[in-house]
Amino acid sequence: MVNGESDEDETDPMTVLLQDEAEVEIRLTTSSVVVDEDAQRQRLQENHIRSIDTTVVIRQLPSQGLSFQLWPAATTLVTLLDQLRSHPTNSPLSPILSALSNGQDHRPPRILELGSGTGLVGIVAAATLSANVTVTDLPHVIPNLQFNADMNSHVWGRHGGTVVAAPLRWGEAQDVELIGREFDLILASDVVYHDHLYEPLLRTLRMLFSLDGAGNKKMAFVMAHLRRWKKDSAFFRKAKKLFQVETLHVDCPPPGSRVGVVTYSFRGKSQILNNNAS
Repeated sequence: MVNGESDEDETDPMTVLLQDEAEVEIRLTTSSVVVDEDAQRQRLQENHIRSIDTTVVIRQLPSQGLSFQLWPAATTLVTLLDQLRSHPTNSPLSPILSALSNGQDHRPPRILELGSGTGLVGIVAAATLSANVTVTDLPHVIPNLQFNADMNSHVWGRHGGTVVAAPLRWGEAQDVELIGREFDLILASDVVYHDHLYEPLLRTLRMLFSLDGAGNKKMAFVMAHLRRWKKDSAFFRKAKKLFQVETLHVDCPPPGSRVGVVTYSFRGKSQILNNNAS
């Protein structure tokens, strides 16, 4: 079961919003440089993925807003995907991928990433899992997402993956219809942030899981989350009405913080009932 979201004092969001570069260096062997192009500051961050001995380069545009920056929970998912590739039977993600691969006839997994931001997680998933990945975010974020996907096409292409970028506004049924529901796994990191988006996010998940119908018996949602405020608990209370939520992995808190990133799995309760009846 999920570790309870307690009512401890709130964490200062400004101290944990973006992981400092020293911590990223330790976890992912990354480096970054700032360049000036067309009078707009960019940050190109190199993320070395040890399991495939390659580097994923991500363009961040800090002046454009939060969606254009790398958030700490994304580095956690990247680390877990890297570990899964190196140790496929001994990773926090192993049970999820094992359940998804059962009966798939060895076809590539189909992965959807919500709130992709810079696209790092989706790109690494495509490369390490040889997966067909759709990275999504708000329409104005898509050009940078597509830029990063194209810049790393030699990485995911060499390992049998694909990456496409598409707009997805949470809570909008027409966006879900355009993207489709034929996914095996949904990924997200640091998407529980603005409380007015809790309900739209849950509506999108409900549509993707087809919880009002038969549902996808094997689909799973894996979310990495860094708790910043007590109000985050409201999302989990709502989510547990629809999903069985379990804790897969807990990071150690970084220096200066009392909390670390927690990675959860979500499975629709109707899925579990259907699987037990099968």
